[in-house]
Amino acid sequence: MPRLLGVEIPAKKKVAISLRYIYGIGPQRADQVVLEAGLDANMRASDLTEEQLNKILQVITEHKWVVEGDLRREITGNLKRLQAINCYRGVRHRRSLPVRGQRTSTNARTRKGPRKTVGVAKKAAE
Repeated sequence: MPRLLGVEIPAKKKVAISLRYIYGIGPQRADQVVLEAGLDANMRASDLTEEQLNKILQVITEHKWVVEGDLRREITGNLKRLQAINCYRGVRHRRSLPVRGQRTSTNARTRKGPRKTVGVAKKAAE
């Protein structure tokens, strides 16, 4: 398995597909990297040489894309900032509720988690 930016990319998949396993590189950026690195689009990741891996890294650093740990840190920092200033979005993140205006009376189960049934306790028989 080739290793790029601390991530093991799948060897049996095509290069453009396996580059998507790097956090911060999606379909368009992966295709752009393959094109600029001068790689064959049908090449598998297991066939990459050290020179080609270095070329891929060079393309990523050349564009100054924020990927992996730096990107994760940046995103968590943004969320913590929103929560610290007590803005609406930050409060919604803190309470694990939908952030972008979705309804919550029904639906929103993905964000809210499974239903918490509130049962009625029976009175003890006297």
